[in-house]
Amino acid sequence: MTPAGPWLRGTAVAGAGASALVIVGGSLGFDIAHRVLAATAAPLLLTVVVAAYLEHRRLLPSSSVALIAFLATTLVTAPGLHLALAAVALASSLAAAALAFRSGPMPRGSLADHITLTKPRIMSLLIVTGACGMFVGAHGVPPLGRFVAAMVGLALSCGGASAINHVLDADIDRLMGARTERRPVAAGRITPALGLEFGLVLSALSFTLLAGLVDVVTALLALFGNLFYVLVYTRWLKRSTRHNIVIGGAAGAVPPVVGYAAASGNVGVAAGLLFLIVFVWTPPHFWALALLIQENYARANIPMLPVERGERETVRQILGYSIVLVAVTAVPVLTGTFGLVYLLSALALGGVFCVLALRLYRAVTRRRAGALFHYSLLYLALLFIAMAVDVSV
Repeated sequence: MTPAGPWLRGTAVAGAGASALVIVGGSLGFDIAHRVLAATAAPLLLTVVVAAYLEHRRLLPSSSVALIAFLATTLVTAPGLHLALAAVALASSLAAAALAFRSGPMPRGSLADHITLTKPRIMSLLIVTGACGMFVGAHGVPPLGRFVAAMVGLALSCGGASAINHVLDADIDRLMGARTERRPVAAGRITPALGLEFGLVLSALSFTLLAGLVDVVTALLALFGNLFYVLVYTRWLKRSTRHNIVIGGAAGAVPPVVGYAAASGNVGVAAGLLFLIVFVWTPPHFWALALLIQENYARANIPMLPVERGERETVRQILGYSIVLVAVTAVPVLTGTFGLVYLLSALALGGVFCVLALRLYRAVTRRRAGALFHYSLLYLALLFIAMAVDVSV
């Protein structure tokens, strides 16, 4: 029996506590507090159910009853039955929490390993695009409190998805050399169950924070990006098709849409253009990296483009996507979303991108592939910063 870790135990206790507070708030007539606590409790109870189903089956009956009874209270308005269902939810959530603490010693991991699970370097770029997307949605500087809540929620969502990615990719991480073999789950410093718990908890906290302090649309968008990265890209596309990163790039294109929605309350044409820019940027960025580590992908049997079609086809595709990227970045100017500051920045940054792609096309070397890969990271950050500056001046 896999022992429950501290993240699952804490979540089970928090879910039971939130369920209790929901009952108290409802009985005292605190309607707003009642709704807020209900929105908090549901993701916590769902997290326990998912973790129980995947790794801790003896928690599944009590946690499932707790979630079902809790959700039923939102549909049943008859006072007596409503209270009875709430009581069942509380009792079952307490039982799940008790079972979590009876499941043996708690596995632990270092703080550094937990931070590594969130892939902070990737997260930082996603937060930059999300933050700048929020400036675009606000047509200037967004309110500070809403900005902080949205970015923390986005960071939690990205970190949660990355932690689950570590768990799902642990087998291939061990085969792909020094870059990945020492990752916490792959190296055994953090158990898969603990990594899964951590990822699920971060994802639940993200949804709760965004739904409670920003809005439900923003929370759902962040959840979509999280699930797309975990289920569609990591679980399916990455191991099954050379088009993995082309389709899977949609996950990385969600953060600026999250930021835009957090500021504007909707998803408009401008948000779609931000999504499209990151979506088209992702293949040349990732294929440049794939050229550097194609032997590792081949060893792990991952069908990346250089492995499946060779270097010449890969650099041809990189050059083609780079040209399309520059064209796509000009579209927001034509729609009136951005002005001269952004246009000049986009053309200058895109020009360098195309030059580096052309140099790589003419001669495939590790140095040129590395130059394009590292520049692509800087490119995307500076492009989105130019968007924020353009709408703020």
